[in-house]
Amino acid sequence: MIVRRSAAVLAATVVIGTALAPAAVAEGASPSPAPAIPSGLYGTSDPTYDGVWRQSLALLAQHTVGVKPAAKAVDWLAGQQCASGAFAAYRADASAKCDAKTMVDTNSTSAAVQALAALGGHDGETGKAVAWLKSAQNKDGGWGYTAGGASDANSTSVVIGALAAVGTKPADISKGGKSPYDALVKLSMPCGGADAGAFAYQPDKKGKLAANADATAAAVVGALGKGLAGEPLKPVADPLSCKAADSPEQAAQNGAAYLVKALAKDQHLTSVMPGAKNQPDYGNTADAVVALATAGHGDKAADAMRWLETHSAQWAAQAGPAAYAQLVLAADAATFDPRDFGGQDLVKQLNATGPAPASVPAAPTASASASAEEAAKKDDSGVSVWWIIGVGLVGGIGIGFLISARNKKQQP
Repeated sequence: MIVRRSAAVLAATVVIGTALAPAAVAEGASPSPAPAIPSGLYGTSDPTYDGVWRQSLALLAQHTVGVKPAAKAVDWLAGQQCASGAFAAYRADASAKCDAKTMVDTNSTSAAVQALAALGGHDGETGKAVAWLKSAQNKDGGWGYTAGGASDANSTSVVIGALAAVGTKPADISKGGKSPYDALVKLSMPCGGADAGAFAYQPDKKGKLAANADATAAAVVGALGKGLAGEPLKPVADPLSCKAADSPEQAAQNGAAYLVKALAKDQHLTSVMPGAKNQPDYGNTADAVVALATAGHGDKAADAMRWLETHSAQWAAQAGPAAYAQLVLAADAATFDPRDFGGQDLVKQLNATGPAPASVPAAPTASASASAEEAAKKDDSGVSVWWIIGVGLVGGIGIGFLISARNKKQQP
């Protein structure tokens, strides 16, 4: 079973990264009416279990591609914070004080920190949130979904992203002499066997680890000290293989090797739910792309991105802002164009799920694109690169080159 980032979401059968499903209702009972959607919130589905999460991803994705969100969208997210610094998944009445019944959690809190830190101007809110996260750290160095809950790879990774977002070194945050990186490495599976290098969500009751693709995608990014948006590295030349995880960086590379194998057959990950037919897992496939790009293997995620270009439109339309945000972040990380993604403008579609942004970057004009392409063909002296390549080939010299730019679509 692929374990999602949010235990509470699982409990209500609402899946982050897949189409939202209604919570189970007792037989014969009338379902509770869906809460009214605040004007500053992205999406139209019931936000009870994912309001802060989807808002954070939407704002983070917009910021990543240069969109300035509406002030009321940012204010709504900041206003969800409790006095303790923590965030719950959703508070219908944010003016009411949080109490013992308010289900705050590390995932919502960490996602909100990453979004607010990226947007800037919210040091007070993010500082209080990080202080709460530090207080909720477990003795093994990791975090569970709720304070005091057993550490899991997903929660630990999203907290690492929050710490990094405010300029705190995750390695310096320890409990019982253990850092969050220690917790992640402990959840990585040893080399050897079909699941070599994968991360587990949590050990089972007997302490056994089971490979989990979603946890692996999250942990690869977390083990490298990055957040939900990832941070593409220069391509890594070394071939992917599993080696002893003697550092978080090596554990991340091992996880990347596992993801490459998991994507190889169908170019996507698969959702395995008890009693249900296996089906493509669009959200976690997008997360895997971000993980591979962050680990320096974005080229190995190109086939998965092309699969998402062809197959993800209906899923995103049904799942809403978090789905569009995941696709935007994946496209940006893999240097695909989120504004021309299989014929879809993901940025425009994401913007349409919430209040109109304060500003949106102008699309490049045809003349500007042509000028940029022409400039790319020449070096500083004005000599054509293509002419040099032609001479080199004629002379029998193999010349390879890579011209990469974020937001430029890769070609097959």
